[in-house]
Amino acid sequence: MSNRHLLVWIEGTVIAALAMALEYLPHAVGPLNISYGIIPLAVYSLRRGWKAGLSSGLVWGLLDLFLRGFGSGGFLNPLQGLIEYPLAFAAVGLIGLGAGPMQRALVRQQRGWMFGYAISATFLGVLCKYFLHFVAGVFYWGSYAPKGMSPVLYSLVANGGSAILNLILASLVVGLLLVSAPHLFMPKNIQPA
Repeated sequence: MSNRHLLVWIEGTVIAALAMALEYLPHAVGPLNISYGIIPLAVYSLRRGWKAGLSSGLVWGLLDLFLRGFGSGGFLNPLQGLIEYPLAFAAVGLIGLGAGPMQRALVRQQRGWMFGYAISATFLGVLCKYFLHFVAGVFYWGSYAPKGMSPVLYSLVANGGSAILNLILASLVVGLLLVSAPHLFMPKNIQPA
């Protein structure tokens, strides 16, 4: 393994640990949940790309499963646990699909494109995460729906609201970081293609 790959792996592990630590901050707004860990994973994914982002998200999901899922009643069965923890958290790494175009726009100082790529990619990663939570909500958590409410609507309201809240928060922070600390998105050891 080259030094560059080792650096990317170490960076990803630190980001996963930071994302996990942020999950211990109070994060409920009524029935909605804020996932602060999306923010460092978004920055990392936009810095290192989707493969590194998926890997770091997977580690974060496994950490969350073992440290919170098993103990909090969030784990119902192996398939639900797989969908809502490793897969959903890894899906946030898809934000990295926008890394190359966003970095090229950053180098060319094309602010509009830079923000467009970063926000669009963030939208994709957050939506993928909450789509997986929505699917699990329909099939595994639907029995908690209020009487007369369909599991689909129940899951859509619960997960859709959380998705919107997290999308707004992550987009705002990523946008602010692009303005105030653009170097966070450009690793020194690689140049955008």
